[in-house]
Amino acid sequence: MKKLFTLFFCMMGALVTMSAQGKLTPNEQQARRLFNEAYNMVYDPKGSQLTYSVNIIGIYKTKGTIWTMGKMSKFADEKYIAWNDNVTYYRFERKKNTVTIYDAHDDERDKYATKFKFYPENYRYSIKDDKKGYLITLKLKDGAKGIKEIRALLDKRTHYPISVRIKFGIFHVTIKISNFKTGSISEEIFKFPREKYKDCIFIDKR
Repeated sequence: MKKLFTLFFCMMGALVTMSAQGKLTPNEQQARRLFNEAYNMVYDPKGSQLTYSVNIIGIYKTKGTIWTMGKMSKFADEKYIAWNDNVTYYRFERKKNTVTIYDAHDDERDKYATKFKFYPENYRYSIKDDKKGYLITLKLKDGAKGIKEIRALLDKRTHYPISVRIKFGIFHVTIKISNFKTGSISEEIFKFPREKYKDCIFIDKR
């Protein structure tokens, strides 16, 4: 799940670089505008926090929490906790009791996210009303490489993200998002509490 959620935030992070190319329909303009609005809330300068869950029946089930503030982030689920203070990245693996350290900007810390980088211009955007919110769909253009389809559901009133559905070939995964909030996030959250993990095995890959 760590890989899927990292991919989701790679996708969200790429949205800030979107620019209109050619003539867009009013529907596509609205879809892009709401995506950018969601991005700005997730990456609020005062920080944001959300809880996610995924349940692939019979295959995988997990949940966790992620915090962000600018280029800083913290991730916690049942297997891992990761801190990124925009200088150093620390990943604690609960089962092995290890802490692996990377430079914060080193792609090696998550090769999966590097392999599946999201390119906004490779997609067609559309939006429609759904009984649960605004459903924004991104479909891969013919001949382009990447995730085939992404569907993001936003709350109609707040425009907060509710879920993201990602299609890999014939396989679909839905990430449900809850308890989303912006602001009032302390920078201390993103600092690795070394004293608490002093008995772990440290692997330094900087």
